[in-house]
Amino acid sequence: MNHDAYDDNYIRSILNSVKSIAMVGASPVNVRPSYFAFKYLAQRGYDMIPVNPGHVGKALMGKPFVASLADIDRPIDMIDIFRNSSHIMPVVDEALKLSPLPKVIWMQLGARDDAAAEKAEAAGLKVVMNRCPKIEYGRLSSEISWMGVNSRTLSSKRAPIPTQGMRLSLNRTSFGGGQTAASDRAAKNKTETT
Repeated sequence: MNHDAYDDNYIRSILNSVKSIAMVGASPVNVRPSYFAFKYLAQRGYDMIPVNPGHVGKALMGKPFVASLADIDRPIDMIDIFRNSSHIMPVVDEALKLSPLPKVIWMQLGARDDAAAEKAEAAGLKVVMNRCPKIEYGRLSSEISWMGVNSRTLSSKRAPIPTQGMRLSLNRTSFGGGQTAASDRAAKNKTETT
């Protein structure tokens, strides 16, 4: 697997197939990137599990923190690692002790460990490195274009405004909808002009 460039279909198949995501390094602090990613993915219908031993006893969006992957009481489809590269191998080692094994190891932006990726792939897991599932979801579902971010896709057709309950191109239903000032204004202006 070339971990320097991923085919969109590879990323899309992962985001369409996983249901439960354990986020290692999740934070309840609402200005941390892990908080935003956790909230976004939870609003898209994923069963999110926050993993951080420093926050056991707290909850993130109503989901109680667990200290480790071994403390999770249900199967995990994907492990999203929100730690720096030096902490990835121990997380992968812990993931490979789970039964059943997760389907995917996902390393966040800036995180890469080729040896850990090779070890996970040898066990039959899919691996993504140096990517954010929140960003990839937004890019592949067209939501990101409504949030003022360049999706690197040229099209003369504007993407539909994401709304609550809308079926997106990733074949998942949006629970949060397009709750930004820009998308709210666009929806209001479209309604007023038609």
